[in-house]
Amino acid sequence: MIAKIGRSSNLYGALAYNHNKVEQEKGKILFMNKMVETPNGRYTISQLAESFDPYLAANRNTEKHTLHLSLNPDPKDKVSEMDFIKMAEEYMKEMGYGEQPYIVFKHTDIDRVHVHIVSVCVDGNGRKISDKFEKRRSMEICRKLEKTYNLLPAVEKKSSENCPIFSPVDYHKGNVKRQIAFVIRNISGEYSFKTLGEYNALLSLFNIAVEKIEGELHGEPQRGLVYFALDKSKNKIGPPIKASRIGRAAGLAALEVHFLKSKELVLNSFGRPEIKTRIDNVLKYSKGEDDFIERLRSRDISTVVRRNDSGRIYGITFIDHHSKTVWNGSNLGKEYSANAFNDLLKDQQNREKSSELKSSLPKSSPSDHVWSDQLHPLFGFMKNGDNDTSSNDETSVLLLGLPMADGEDHEEEIFARRIKKRKKKRKW
Repeated sequence: MIAKIGRSSNLYGALAYNHNKVEQEKGKILFMNKMVETPNGRYTISQLAESFDPYLAANRNTEKHTLHLSLNPDPKDKVSEMDFIKMAEEYMKEMGYGEQPYIVFKHTDIDRVHVHIVSVCVDGNGRKISDKFEKRRSMEICRKLEKTYNLLPAVEKKSSENCPIFSPVDYHKGNVKRQIAFVIRNISGEYSFKTLGEYNALLSLFNIAVEKIEGELHGEPQRGLVYFALDKSKNKIGPPIKASRIGRAAGLAALEVHFLKSKELVLNSFGRPEIKTRIDNVLKYSKGEDDFIERLRSRDISTVVRRNDSGRIYGITFIDHHSKTVWNGSNLGKEYSANAFNDLLKDQQNREKSSELKSSLPKSSPSDHVWSDQLHPLFGFMKNGDNDTSSNDETSVLLLGLPMADGEDHEEEIFARRIKKRKKKRKW
């Protein structure tokens, strides 16, 4: 099952869109939570809106106050109306909207039966309900509902139909801005990174770099970001692209908010001890830097190493694709800092050279049989080592079950605009 989440400032449009389906007998109201009900079970759009009026009146500056989402089981799933109601209730409760007024509509206008839910994002006191890591939480809830109601799991679908292609940026393919924008709009909603350096390390896997620009314009301080495409050697290629040309998610303000959320999440997570243990296990058996990186790669950890002109490591970052977190080495501990690894890996290489004359070290640890050799699907293009994007589309990977960037339901918005036009015509 896939959940699609949309936000807007148009409550009337969301209600009118679903009400129109009911009037055309292409949908029905399944369930209402904390809503004013009528004796005959029929409603006008205005009657539905009344239940939300107190929340919107108390609203404290939340511009996109309307929540309009859909729950979409696989077309092969046969879901009863009662199960749809239970799933909607569980989903809304887990997402933090259990005490909100909301209405569940069942749509039958297409072969894929699904439900739409309309609510508001502010509580009775006018405070915005938290949407921290909303996409990640939504995916986890969907996986839980799939197991509870025996639904086909979305993440295991192999079909590429309607799935976007997610590839490293290839400057020579053209339309670089669009390639970069596609990566940024999706990756920031999935991974936690706490600094611009960690963000850069993650982007480098997709042949992208970002830099902060600071200066003055007409006496006013200016701050912003510019993005670059990288070639196979991780050198900048082509002109810089301003964040404003890519979208709000690429801007400095949005990233700084993401940094704060990531720091809060990391403080409350158990991911740090786990990744340290996995790194320690690999270090015991690695035979130098290349072997160390490759062994971590097989355990779903990408390693980004930065060197100065003399070849000395001055930065090392680990990207854990299990917990979807990015860690600067020094944040894990002094023993994982760039200086520590610089000396440690060099010692390993020296020991390996001398030991070749006597005996070979074990090629694998006992734990090697526990871990899968398959890289996390999101980074499948890195299976063969280098990020060679100049080959074919074989380096691409599908974003199966990965929710896309937030967006309003286009059909809903088109319908709302039509309603507005009709109103204007009636006034004249």
